[in-house]
Amino acid sequence: MPAITGQQYIERIDALQTYISIDGEVVTGNVSEHPAFKGVMQSQAKLFDLQHDDKLRDSLTYVSPTSQQRVGMSFLQVTTAEDLVKRRHAARQWALSNHGFMGRSPDYMNTTLMALASAAEYLKGKPNCFADHLLKFYEYARENDLTMTHTFIEPQVNRQRFYYEDEDVIIAAKIVDKTSQGLVIKGARLLATQGGITDELLVLSTNGVDKEKGFGFSIPSNTKGLKFLCRQSFVGGQSTYDYPLSARFEEMDAIVVFDNVIVPWERVFYYENNEVANSFMNISGFQAYSLHQVLSRQIAKTEFVLGVVQSIVDTINIGDYQHVQQKVVDIIVSLETMKALLLKSELEAKRDDYGFLRPDQPTLQVAIHVFPKVYPTFTEIIQLLGASGLMSIPSEKAFAADDGDLEHYLQSFKDGGEERVKKFRLAWDLTMSTFGTRQTLYERFFFGDPVRLSGLLYQSYNREQFVQRVENFLKNDH
Repeated sequence: MPAITGQQYIERIDALQTYISIDGEVVTGNVSEHPAFKGVMQSQAKLFDLQHDDKLRDSLTYVSPTSQQRVGMSFLQVTTAEDLVKRRHAARQWALSNHGFMGRSPDYMNTTLMALASAAEYLKGKPNCFADHLLKFYEYARENDLTMTHTFIEPQVNRQRFYYEDEDVIIAAKIVDKTSQGLVIKGARLLATQGGITDELLVLSTNGVDKEKGFGFSIPSNTKGLKFLCRQSFVGGQSTYDYPLSARFEEMDAIVVFDNVIVPWERVFYYENNEVANSFMNISGFQAYSLHQVLSRQIAKTEFVLGVVQSIVDTINIGDYQHVQQKVVDIIVSLETMKALLLKSELEAKRDDYGFLRPDQPTLQVAIHVFPKVYPTFTEIIQLLGASGLMSIPSEKAFAADDGDLEHYLQSFKDGGEERVKKFRLAWDLTMSTFGTRQTLYERFFFGDPVRLSGLLYQSYNREQFVQRVENFLKNDH
């Protein structure tokens, strides 16, 4: 099956009958009809439908080297500079469809899998590693346009650097047995965004100490013993007037529980090899490729935020104030900085040890330091500019019953009451609703702890040439 349609995506996920629990109840029937998942699944379906738009087909798909059918552009391995540009355009097109609010749109995980497969050579010949399994799964996912969620971290039990669980108390998922069928996994992992509404769960575990917790594999979401335990839904309601963002883009996060789950050997990429488990993601170019996609999404999101801010400015006519102009310019500077970093990462792309071209990782590491810091300031700017307008937001139902008072007294310089409130409800859902505050937290920690990311950049960024320049200057007496 080549690039799928939105309807095929929905039907396939419904057919899985994955174990999903939310608010203490197991989801029965079609998950696509459940209030917590309906909106985001419809939004995701639209992404797949774009692949079949005659105007976008060449931007969003390419011809598979094996099947000669059209497959998703986010699976494309990068051999030329043109390939990077193609990937950026495709990522941007999908991001524009959801305005960057779907951090786990399928192209993110497709990119992750592509990055791993591009470095499969690293696994060859190493104990308990199966490069051919990884490559076969990559091809299978590409040819069937699979959707994936993932889990990369362990539950927050004890954040000491070295923490050993009581052998009789299993919390973090680990290998508890190996059978002729495959690995047996028991325990839990965090934090599967879109958990339960994807075809597959990709698990990459890096545990520097316990070999039983170091593994990489992918399994269908409806695998026996696999459970997705969801947080409370942040969908405020079905009305897109009242909840313009959460009704459409609330992705859901889930705890993943493995209740003696059997992972078939053919789906195991590596296991009980600490060296590989702790290094493969970095060696594979996961950061470089995935950040290239992430930055494309964050740029689209910043553009949308800028549009929301300017709408507020225009609606209540505050554009002549210099402090307002400064706030808008702060967003513009952030936007143009990220756009420049994205292009720079492509201009300075380098060939890796496996023959593929990677966008410049240090440049993208800088970008992932910028956005988590500026995004919370976007929220603050909207709150400061919107002020009491973010509280004067009657519902769609209230306007339907209005005898004219709301329309009259909530009018603005530019809009009537209902239209003005519509804009301010969007700003509220972006910055003050449970959905909006989750978005801020999500962007703060999207790629991990900011302090840890700083440490990685400090350790990896080459500064010796600049030190040498200073020393040469000091040695020069002329």
